[in-house]
Amino acid sequence: MIVYDKKILDNQILVDEADTLFKGGFISKEQKKFIKKELLAFRSQDNILVRIGFFLLGSMLYSSICGAISIVGMNAENAYFQICCYIFAAVGFVGSELLAKQNFHNHGLDDAFILGAILNIGFAIGITTDGYESVIALFMAAASIFMFIRYLHLLSMLVFCLAVTAFLFFQMFEFGDIGRAILPFTAMIFAVIFYFVTKKLINQLIKSYYYNGLLLANSFCLILFYLSCNYMVVRELSEELLGTEVKPGTDIPFAFFFYAFTFVIPTMYLIQALRTKDRIMLWISFLGIGFSIYTIRFYYAVLPIEAALTLGGLILFAIAYFSIRKLKEKESGLTFKPDRINHSDAILNAEALVVASTFGMKPEVKPQDSPMEFGGGGFSGGGSGESF
Repeated sequence: MIVYDKKILDNQILVDEADTLFKGGFISKEQKKFIKKELLAFRSQDNILVRIGFFLLGSMLYSSICGAISIVGMNAENAYFQICCYIFAAVGFVGSELLAKQNFHNHGLDDAFILGAILNIGFAIGITTDGYESVIALFMAAASIFMFIRYLHLLSMLVFCLAVTAFLFFQMFEFGDIGRAILPFTAMIFAVIFYFVTKKLINQLIKSYYYNGLLLANSFCLILFYLSCNYMVVRELSEELLGTEVKPGTDIPFAFFFYAFTFVIPTMYLIQALRTKDRIMLWISFLGIGFSIYTIRFYYAVLPIEAALTLGGLILFAIAYFSIRKLKEKESGLTFKPDRINHSDAILNAEALVVASTFGMKPEVKPQDSPMEFGGGGFSGGGSGESF
């Protein structure tokens, strides 16, 4: 199903690991360049600004192709309007395929055609169904997961997660007020199921081609689970979807559950992240705790904003100071010492080192001379000479 050559995918993994080893100081810059030169890899862009520039160029190219087709098709008037987005989507699929055959991956040009194809699928289905949201979300989810599976496109996985969530929401709206009322609990259950499905798929991976996309979906589930029953989200959506008005002295149904959920879940994320050393969950827990504090302050301003910011800064400073003092001398586990390597995939690191040794490259780090000087001694003596 993957359009790319598996050998190039494996080479790209080794090139990425070579970059990681270079950042960790295990290989030199010349060795990293040598690995990239010897291994055939994708035409990709690591610089996000350059990639955005190529995306804009790709979007202009895509638009010009669609514009040229429209000049010819405008003669059909209304009939062309009904099918034009399908044609534009086909242009996106063809362009994505051609760029993939030329080994463009995460380059910017391929992003424009892949995302353009998904977007035009949504427009086409919207025109055909007169804006039926559930069907639009379903087809966009199908198109985006196809793009991810075939082109290993991370943004397509993000679009898939958003489209599936939108499909769930629109389906719940079909049940009227009952569906809107139970929407937070439905989204919470969906996030839990989706989380364990993606976790199982990650554990069953033989090749790491789909790892980043599944990790993105898994992280999306953590965010969706927290937001599904966050007090502020539930209260604002209740007023928007159900038309309920929370008057002074009253609150939304199950308010205590949503209050507890708002603070308990980020705390659980934090504990689990520290226990499993999961960096992504750790950042999500920090963001969740910050948003939980904002949620309560949005409705209950206990202190003036200046005093609240000052007090919060002092608390954060105290936590950071004592954490650093506690962890700065630890050499393993949870430590304040900087990582030499950002992620610990031992197998891939070993592969990169094997490649380096196969090419005959040797590290240029000179071992430190021992402070203990030994004497003479022939053969294998510990430095003893022949004289007494």
